[in-house]
Amino acid sequence: MTAVRPAVPKDEPSASGWRSRLRSLPLPSWLRLPSWVRPRPQDLEVLAWWVLTRLGVLLVALTAPWVFHGEGKVPPFLERWKQWDFWHFDHIARNGYFDPNWEDPVEAFFPGLPMLMRLGHLLGVPSVVAGLAVSFLAGGVAAVALARLADLEWGEGAGRRAALMWMVAPPAIFLAAPYTESLFLGFAIPAWLAARRGHWGVATVLAAGASSVRVSGLFLALALVVEFLTSPKRREWINGLWLIVPFVPLLAYMTYLRIRTGDWLRWYHAQEEGWYRGFTAPHEAFLHTWSAATGRLKFANVTDAMQANFEWMFRAELVAMVVGLVVTAVLLALRRWSEATWIGVQVAAFASSYWFFSVPRATLLWFPLWIGLGALAVRWVWVWRAYLMLAVPLFGVWAAAYVTGRWSG
Repeated sequence: MTAVRPAVPKDEPSASGWRSRLRSLPLPSWLRLPSWVRPRPQDLEVLAWWVLTRLGVLLVALTAPWVFHGEGKVPPFLERWKQWDFWHFDHIARNGYFDPNWEDPVEAFFPGLPMLMRLGHLLGVPSVVAGLAVSFLAGGVAAVALARLADLEWGEGAGRRAALMWMVAPPAIFLAAPYTESLFLGFAIPAWLAARRGHWGVATVLAAGASSVRVSGLFLALALVVEFLTSPKRREWINGLWLIVPFVPLLAYMTYLRIRTGDWLRWYHAQEEGWYRGFTAPHEAFLHTWSAATGRLKFANVTDAMQANFEWMFRAELVAMVVGLVVTAVLLALRRWSEATWIGVQVAAFASSYWFFSVPRATLLWFPLWIGLGALAVRWVWVWRAYLMLAVPLFGVWAAAYVTGRWSG
């Protein structure tokens, strides 16, 4: 006997009816978000992937030190995140740029992240916790913006794949660590998305936020200028005045350093002093990197294990440079001038330092790379599967290296 479903009384609307009525309720003007800002169902999926991959990073951080730690006791959980450049951000947050008791030239680091860590410190939050929280929140914003940008450029489906491929990229531990990558991208990718939609005021204000975090903001500002000039969309030339805005934080920081040190380019000279980033002919930079990658260069006062660690990372530098050159060439061939500028200028800067340095980490900033991979993964599913099978193991290795104090870029 077939069961009869009771009818819903007319005076008791169904759940879907209530949802329709709620959507139709008038909202105050200050609550009405523009359509391009409103959350989408796909955004929730991307955020879910972001949280799940952060849990994966958490598992590595909890377990790797127990297996791969060297001498001494296994450090507490938060101590595992205090590696390499974190100490410079932490010092700036607590003591400013010109502490006479600190030898490293920390003027090389822009103030955006240290200022937020300083705010956490004033609220009683340890700077490492503040840095981790900033990376988690800003990275989520960047992931959603990356997915939206990929969907805009290449159609539905490319976004989710692009975002996940970025989340599990080999050096993606730096999206979780208290470093600048997530914060920078939390400004930069939404800025680019806004520019592609023609919202130049929003784009340049967001790009100004990115410029306060890393010198890469200068390259982003230049790429936005190219985007404005070459975009096929109709433009109001008066909007070009907005393109000045991203340069303001850079000029403000340079002015501050000029007042304190007498040197307009103190941030650049600090990088040269502390990290060998002075101008070098590209062929010489390649030879220096090759020597470090092949063991011909012996680093002073390091163990054999650390020597091997450096050699492995310099090999990764070479691979990342090849990726950058290939992606730039492809973008030029596709006449995507602004995106080619964004990546190409960075590649040129890395190629003209003493050696290639921190290039794998910089690939996280190359959102056209991840968008392109997402588009290829939609067209050919084997690209998606092959990438995950190759990238995820390297992602785990890189994460384990970072939380155990190895050099990881």
